[in-house]
Amino acid sequence: MHEAIPSRTALRVALRRAAHQVHDAKPLVFEDPLAVRILGREFQEELKRTPDGAKRPFSAGLRAFMVGRARLAEDTLAAGVRELGVRQYVVLGAGLDTFACRNPYEDVKVFEVDHPATQAWKMTMLAGAGIVAPETAKFVAVDFERDSLRTRLKAAGFDEGVATVTAWLGVVPYLTSEAFRTTMRVLARFKAGSEVVFDYAQPREALPPVEQLMLDSLSARVARAGEPFQLFFTPEQLAEELDWLGLRVVEDLDSAAMTERYFAGRADGLMLRGKGGRFCVAASREEEVRD
Repeated sequence: MHEAIPSRTALRVALRRAAHQVHDAKPLVFEDPLAVRILGREFQEELKRTPDGAKRPFSAGLRAFMVGRARLAEDTLAAGVRELGVRQYVVLGAGLDTFACRNPYEDVKVFEVDHPATQAWKMTMLAGAGIVAPETAKFVAVDFERDSLRTRLKAAGFDEGVATVTAWLGVVPYLTSEAFRTTMRVLARFKAGSEVVFDYAQPREALPPVEQLMLDSLSARVARAGEPFQLFFTPEQLAEELDWLGLRVVEDLDSAAMTERYFAGRADGLMLRGKGGRFCVAASREEEVRD
């Protein structure tokens, strides 16, 4: 993440969420009425060029991965509001995520956290699209190399004693191990039972040969964009790491499980592929967390 340049991967993710609204068959896996609008006129031509799943299965698989994780996060929030009394939603590395502007829960505060450069870019995109954030939306600019996430959240009105769901999508593979631990320690301090939804990548050696080559290609592209992949876990390694940090795994889903949950029966080629990416829901425990 460069000092004054917004995340390029954030734009790619936003384009794929918007493409789902335009190109994929109904019913949509993830409905976002602001996904196309937030892109404004600047990116509409690029959005039209998005290939369909039958022509480009790898592209469709990547799109499915992104909309599937977004659906999982918002489903987790909905269940938390109903069953756990969740009243706060934290979106870490928000990019052009639009939930804060379409939040259906009047008593749920949404804390959007992102690098100052990316957040400033987003505010420009929102203004250009005529999208006004409601009072429940709190925008928290955090430079993770200089700022304390916990301090910044508290300054924005976040309450660690209130049940919370955190969405941390498309971020973990780009982190160092220490950055991952630093953030997870903050999340582990949230009220017991608070949940975090995130995706992660398995190490190259855990993948079949064809997927190793696909990972190599994708890794080269994101590295050229200045945001290289750095962090990988097997499910067993992740569970051990989270336990040490004060969280427990609620769900750890592979592509097959996500496809069965959200993409079964589709005829448009939209489905997850491969074993490289996984999805985790973890919850904070009552025990004192490790510093």
